Amino acid sequence: MEINRAIVATILLSCLAASCYAITFSSLKRTLDLDASVKAGQVLKAGEAKITVSWKVNTTYPAGTESSYKTVKVQLCYAPISQKDRGWRKTVDLLKKDKTCQHTIVERPYSASDNSVTYTVKRDVPTATYFIRAYVYNAAGEQVGYGQTTNAEKSANLFSIEGVTGRHVSLDIAAVCFSAFSVVSLFGFFFMEKRKAKASN
Repeated sequence: MEINRAIVATILLSCLAASCYAITFSSLKRTLDLDASVKAGQVLKAGEAKITVSWKVNTTYPAGTESSYKTVKVQLCYAPISQKDRGWRKTVDLLKKDKTCQHTIVERPYSASDNSVTYTVKRDVPTATYFIRAYVYNAAGEQVGYGQTTNAEKSANLFSIEGVTGRHVSLDIAAVCFSAFSVVSLFGFFFMEKRKAKASN
């Protein structure tokens, strides 16, 4: 009985410790300044448009702020208007459950000098309104700071992406070729049947 109680206590303590150390967005400081080439209200086409993003440490923070930064991850994030009635895009303060940012622009080791990237919007990015956010991580893989191209309310400097809809050109060509082959095969079948009928007579 005592052993069982000890096991239960250990599990409870582990759970409490995990919850205590879980990272929340509200606990992070906006230590990065983020700039992007995309303009407010601009509409980009998935699979074609390019976005250049750059980041640097916010100068209001003291020197050495970035000393713990090991990785930077830049993402496309859904604006509130594109999250409404879409639980799979829901914003949650607990970052491991947050679904605001689902499309990675770049993830790489943090460097004060190598701090920009040009990204081609991927074809699988859906039609929606977006902003851009970057997280910086420490050696333990924990978010320790962030920056974004919008304000705290996520209402400024938003842009839209027009997702790929309809069929790809190559699929259309294949469909046309298949249809043509089917028509030719059908005529060939009737022609052979007529020849066989004549031969039997």
